[in-house]
Amino acid sequence: MVKTMPADIETLNSCEALWSAPTVYRSDLFAGQVALVSGGGSGIGRACALLLARLGATVAICGRTQEKLDRVAAFAVGRGARLSAHACDVREAEQVEALYAQLEAQYGRLDLVVNNAGGQFPKEALEISPRGWAAVINNNLNGTWLMMQRAARHWRDAQRGGAIVNVVVVTERGMPGVAHTVAARAGIVGATRTVAVEWAPLGIRVNCVAPGLTATEGLAVYPPEAQKEFPLANPMKRPGTPLEIAEGVVYLGGPSGRFITGEVLTIDGGGKLWGELWCAGRPEYYRSA
Repeated sequence: MVKTMPADIETLNSCEALWSAPTVYRSDLFAGQVALVSGGGSGIGRACALLLARLGATVAICGRTQEKLDRVAAFAVGRGARLSAHACDVREAEQVEALYAQLEAQYGRLDLVVNNAGGQFPKEALEISPRGWAAVINNNLNGTWLMMQRAARHWRDAQRGGAIVNVVVVTERGMPGVAHTVAARAGIVGATRTVAVEWAPLGIRVNCVAPGLTATEGLAVYPPEAQKEFPLANPMKRPGTPLEIAEGVVYLGGPSGRFITGEVLTIDGGGKLWGELWCAGRPEYYRSA
């Protein structure tokens, strides 16, 4: 049993490692389908994009940094996959509209949207500035909503269904140190449950995947005092891997999830049942009984 953080997160998250890791899914599961993954240049988004490409999908990834996206696309294309990179700030409605218009013209169809783009910074709630709060809400809540709504309009107008999977966080117990992102992701969970009913007549399924502590490069933003306690975040005493999260996304977004909508699949090693995750470090008050 692994009881520490991986020694080399960069290697674990490399395109090579993600591409060669075994998966439970058959290689043609998404043949003939088109998937869009936001935040596809790194972390969980990159893992989702590469797994979908391995499973036969034509994949489009978007994000704010073209260089990061291009590296993922070049890797996948070099292995015979169909993966394109598109710069887009999901917080900007005009850019989201332009992205979807481009994909509609380029591919003529869309089957799955994975909303993974987002981010946060550790900060005690009393110290979050109005600007910092607004930035995280805009990125994680508003950006995801714009992508969801535009996808649904595409499917409505095309008179065909589709699937959306939103990557959120585990909100049931709260996450001290990142109140802004918990608020934003809880908003997405609420929106997901609502539109799952509204959009069901259109053949649109909407679900969430809620990862717990996951070994991606994003962990580097957290202070050392928080990182040293990360192995205590769940009873398995290890972080999840990006591929483990991506396989959950595929489960909900693929044919295995065809009778699932409005749900949250938690992939956290039992963390919401046991464990502690202090994203800004454990306060002195909680260091002793």
